[in-house]
Amino acid sequence: MAIYSIRDLEKLTGIKAHTIRIWEQRYGLVTPARTETNIRYYTDENLRHLFNIALLNRNGLKISKLAQMSPEEIATRGAAIAQNNPNPNAQIDSLTLAMIDLNELAIERVLQEYMATNGFERAMLELVYPFLDKLRLLWLTNSISPAHEKFVGQIIRRKLMCAVDAAVPRIETPVFLLYSPEGETQELTLLFIQYLLRSRGMRVTYLGANVAIGDLRDACHALKPEYVFTILQEPLPRQPIQSYVDSVAQSIDDSTLLLTGQQFFVGAVKLPPNAIVLNGLPGTLQFLDSLKVKGR
Repeated sequence: MAIYSIRDLEKLTGIKAHTIRIWEQRYGLVTPARTETNIRYYTDENLRHLFNIALLNRNGLKISKLAQMSPEEIATRGAAIAQNNPNPNAQIDSLTLAMIDLNELAIERVLQEYMATNGFERAMLELVYPFLDKLRLLWLTNSISPAHEKFVGQIIRRKLMCAVDAAVPRIETPVFLLYSPEGETQELTLLFIQYLLRSRGMRVTYLGANVAIGDLRDACHALKPEYVFTILQEPLPRQPIQSYVDSVAQSIDDSTLLLTGQQFFVGAVKLPPNAIVLNGLPGTLQFLDSLKVKGR
């Protein structure tokens, strides 16, 4: 059983600690446990209860009304609303609860239902990425363990690989070469970029992670891609980003180098003539749409 501080509850549920204390003291909606030294803490049961209270409250039920309901009734009504609520925020709450319990079936259900209604691309942009952003914050603040992040990451990776396989490119479209530099950890985003490209008919080769510049050079000589795409989110371990970008640009022959990631927005990088910086996923989507327009 996990235990949480009131600050942990605030980060996980989005409910301010001050509000939780009011619900606890005025309405008796939450009952914390106490250690032998009288320090308050909260349990998984408290966390689930708070998620359901917040969900019902956001859907019109007053706290005073909720205080009159049993925990079982609150849980039942909360589950019914979460299952039929198209709002991404409600589904992110459901994913968070399922992640804490390591409940793979519950995560699968939320993802499948949202994808069936909205399509894979919208599900990734509206549901999965906001959820992953929340997950990173929770991990950085020690509210969850790395095991939770790895658990969720493997499920999403599996979904992405299935979607990539199902998207069939066209023969006459541009060729993209995707790779991740040594030390970079953006596999999920690169798999999503691969899906975005293939779903728009583009031909894609993905080299995977920890690709050395020499290996990238060999791949470009053989494949002759129109575009080479990579992400630089973290500082490079062994060289400045400027020298790395210059080396890559010289190694890809006549290809255009497409770059994105935080490192291009925290410091000045002088771009080689064959390089373009895209502003995250929005900039990448805009670039892909411009290619689609040109191809009409």
